Parts: sequence; structure tokens; C-alpha cells
Amino acid sequence: MSETKQISGSYFRAGLIAVAALVAIDQLSKWWVLNIFDLPAKGSVEILPFFSLSMVWNKGISMGLSLGDALGKWGIIVLTVAISVWLLFWLRKSVHKFEATALTLILSGAFGNLIDRFVHGAVVDFIHLHAFDYNFYVFNVADSAITIGVILLLIDGLRDGRKSLKKTSKEGHLDGDRP
Repeated sequence: MSETKQISGSYFRAGLIAVAALVAIDQLSKWWVLNIFDLPAKGSVEILPFFSLSMVWNKGISMGLSLGDALGKWGIIVLTVAISVWLLFWLRKSVHKFEATALTLILSGAFGNLIDRFVHGAVVDFIHLHAFDYNFYVFNVADSAITIGVILLLIDGLRDGRKSLKKTSKEGHLDGDRP
């Protein structure tokens, strides 16, 4: 077995284990908010002057964008599954730890929110950051994972010395694999 396949396989397996762990954390936090803390009955509870737990049922996509109205519940589910399958293939081929970490975070968030859509018909959002007159979107652990993953992926793409994914896939190899 080549070194590239060993590295790729180890990131893939580790990534899948991390996805499972992060999805579990996301789902446990949502279960706690819904069933133990009973946030739906409370609406919003200030924890700190800049942080509240606020119940929001998000039927849209990221940050409450209303694409959900156009696509509907099943359209968002199909789109999320399609993107997740593509990201899984990308993760399977990834030979860079930083990139694999980013993909793992994005997949974790996608799967966590996908579970919500099946179970609740909407995504459970509850983390509400605010200061002075500024209110940030209400989000959850899965949304945080997606956001951090996308930021890491952008940083990874901007780093020097690496080919773009598009060029890599056209040539069929990564830097260092072949001359």
C-alpha cells in the first residue's frame, strides 16, 4: 500500500470518528436544551450580559437564509446529503491533516443539522451572542463546526505551495505525489 493511501485512510477513519463524536456533542446539547432545560417553554434566558440561550426553530439554511422556503424541507435535505457525499469523497482523498480537519468539521455540522431536519422538521438553534445593540444570529454547535471548518478550508486554500483542488483533480495527483 502506498504512503499516500495509508495517510489518506488514516485521516478518513479518524475523520469519521471525529464526525461521530462531534455529532454526538451537537445532538446532546440540543437534547439538553429541549428536554432538560426546556428552552422552548422559556423562549430566551440570559446567561451573561453578552450570551443568552434563545430558542429558534430554523427552517432555512445557514444563518436562517430563506432558501428553505424555495427548496422546502426535502430540498434542503437532498442538497445537504449531496454536498455531504461530495465532502466525504474529498475527505477520503485528503492527504493533508489541516484540510481533513476542516472537512471533518463541516461534515459534522452538516450531519448534526440534517438529523434535526429529520427529527424536528427544523434545525434547533439556541446559542445567542449579543452586545450593546448588536445581535448575532442564533446558532448551535453544528453551525459552529461548519463555520470553523469553512474558515479553516479557506485558510488552507490560501496557503502557499499548494495546488488548488480544481487543478489537483484535473491532473489526478497532489503536490509531492509525482513530478
